[in-house]
Amino acid sequence: MASAAGALLAAGVLLCSTGCANLGYYWQSASGHLQMMSAARPVDDWLADSAAAPRLKERLALSQRIRSFAVVQLQLPDNPSYRRYADLKRNAVVWNVVAAPPFSLKLTTWCFPVTGCVGYRGYFDEAEAKAEAARAAAGGDETAVYPVPAYSTLGWMNWAGGDPLLNTFIGYPEGELARLIFHELAHQVLYVQDDTMFNESFATAVERLGGSRWLATQAPEAARVEYAEYDSRRVQFRALTRATRTRLEQIYEEKEAVSRSDSAKTAMKLVAMQEFRAAYAQLRTAWGGDPARYRGYDQWVERANNAMFGAQAAYDELVPGFEALFERQGRDWARFYDAARQLAALPKAQRHQQLKELSGA
Repeated sequence: MASAAGALLAAGVLLCSTGCANLGYYWQSASGHLQMMSAARPVDDWLADSAAAPRLKERLALSQRIRSFAVVQLQLPDNPSYRRYADLKRNAVVWNVVAAPPFSLKLTTWCFPVTGCVGYRGYFDEAEAKAEAARAAAGGDETAVYPVPAYSTLGWMNWAGGDPLLNTFIGYPEGELARLIFHELAHQVLYVQDDTMFNESFATAVERLGGSRWLATQAPEAARVEYAEYDSRRVQFRALTRATRTRLEQIYEEKEAVSRSDSAKTAMKLVAMQEFRAAYAQLRTAWGGDPARYRGYDQWVERANNAMFGAQAAYDELVPGFEALFERQGRDWARFYDAARQLAALPKAQRHQQLKELSGA
């Protein structure tokens, strides 16, 4: 599906404290991150390099215009992040593992120093991610492994050059490239321990609002047309998956004193998933055009399970509330960030409830 922008590598740059139970995981995280950082060079060096491809130079120049816009227009952090570039020679920076029980969309969490507990676990090696997913599946969970084009170090590594631009996303359509950069910088504005949904929904709201402003005021007409088509498909797909999430939650929910048996839930779940895939097939037919453009959606639908739906919910469940908060603050970015920080200071359940009330949910 669309960009998986915003996934944090929860322990990628953190030192494991004494007595840590999984030194191997922390080692791959730290070493993978350091390899990425060492591969990065300042954008100006790439622009001056006669061996660099013209297309790459054009995209890097665009990224710096987007980066400046983020500071001046969106009041996002002005620091070294996204002012260097690295070619990792692969199509993802990390692979995330997500897991959820057979009758729940609530993601399994992993806990780390500083970042707290998050609903995914990132690996720089795809094989290691698949092995972790297999272990979770052996315990009865539904699992998924998906590629991540970018992650945020929350500003902790700005002293060492910050988060770099990467080959994994530099070729994105202009609107999507802008959104990704805005999303990752938003994580440096606000991050709350143990609340993946709040963090990702906040960053997604920033990317949507900022991306719309970029396209309206900075992008050429061709980029706006390209993005409108791209985003239209995404909006329709998300509406479909959101409806399916709601249906699955209703199936799994146990109301009053009478609960459905596991066999009944399994049967109802199977029907819901069959109808989801049938609805997607109709949607795909309506889109028409080159089927290659829908490969990401096809792969998502093929692998769809509780873990996939749960991971998607983390990125958009509270977005309408944040967008309403932005409007309430007069579309003023500084006031919006302050209001979001005030929400972050509330207990988790209370901040979620307030955002849902803001959206009218």
